[in-house]
Amino acid sequence: MAGGSITYFQPLAVLILSLTIPISTRVVMASPPAVKAAYWPSWTTFPPSAIDTTLFTHIYYAFLMPTDTYKFEISTSTALELSNFTTTLRRKNPPVKTLYSIGGGGTDSHLFARMVSNEKSRQTFINSAIETARGLGFDGMDLDWEFPENPTDMKNLGVLFMDWRRAINYEARKTHRAPLLLTAAVYFSVDFFLDEVYRKFPVWSINQNLDWINAMCYDYHGSWDTSATGAHAALYDPNSNISTSYGLRSWIKAGLFRRKLVMGLPLYGKTWVLKDPKSNEIGSAAVSVGPGDVGVLTNVEIEEFNKKNGAKIEHDMETVSTYSYAGSVWIGYDDSVSATLKVGFAQALGIRGYFFWAIGYDSEWKISRYASRAWVVGE
Repeated sequence: MAGGSITYFQPLAVLILSLTIPISTRVVMASPPAVKAAYWPSWTTFPPSAIDTTLFTHIYYAFLMPTDTYKFEISTSTALELSNFTTTLRRKNPPVKTLYSIGGGGTDSHLFARMVSNEKSRQTFINSAIETARGLGFDGMDLDWEFPENPTDMKNLGVLFMDWRRAINYEARKTHRAPLLLTAAVYFSVDFFLDEVYRKFPVWSINQNLDWINAMCYDYHGSWDTSATGAHAALYDPNSNISTSYGLRSWIKAGLFRRKLVMGLPLYGKTWVLKDPKSNEIGSAAVSVGPGDVGVLTNVEIEEFNKKNGAKIEHDMETVSTYSYAGSVWIGYDDSVSATLKVGFAQALGIRGYFFWAIGYDSEWKISRYASRAWVVGE
């Protein structure tokens, strides 16, 4: 498959994938309109003005974090950056909706746990979040709490969403403006079936109060396990439930409305150093992480590595993922082929759309462009 024409390959492959979904559950067109989103890391050198808005419907600013008082205290310089972000993307042709994401990986999970546990602190947080969104020109807010740690946190999260939606609707009526969007970045699965402390997201509250959720369908494998290579965003896993297809279906099985579900796609890969360069498949023995920041390379960096080192590129249809290897270095990632197949799967499943982490990691918009074209509108 490597080196083949995506234009020729994609329709047939998407058809094959769609046939794995029972007829009774197939939905050809997502309704309401599809979400084609991406997160823009605030630390990136990639300017908002360079974003190709023809490929997206929503762009997330990542990240803001409340203080210990549960309020957003934003410096003058950050406020200028945020205002420039929203103004720039609103003036693009076409314009896109902007949201700011709260939290992110590595932030203080316990701060969120404390905030959601009390009615007064929830209201303080919500009021400050809405004020920040309106004051800086955002169309909405996104909560990226990684992750609620127990069933109590999950129950309180459901209450937060309910209070937040109530406040959004009240503010919209009071100001005669369209309600702000409210979304959340969540675990790939509806429940933490791999952890010692089992907990499950409050689907009932998500259905009632959120516009959609962004399921983070990646990071299934990485630097925490250097013993073997892995497809870190596998659509299928023949040996476990750690896969995108399982995760998305777990949300639907739990009762989440399909129009509330958005699939995450990575624009980065995970790297390993092979134990034996001659054994270079998914699951091959490894001895350590490979090049990159803790074994992570963006797709731009992967493309450069592959070209510079004459790497062999393989497409694995069992997992629907891509990997490359050169010498003892092995990289698992998604390219235009595997990402396009996943988008076809998501639309056949009848969910709302997809999002990328993160803007600036895609080489010349290759994957973003194929994904956007693959989402068939009005068929």
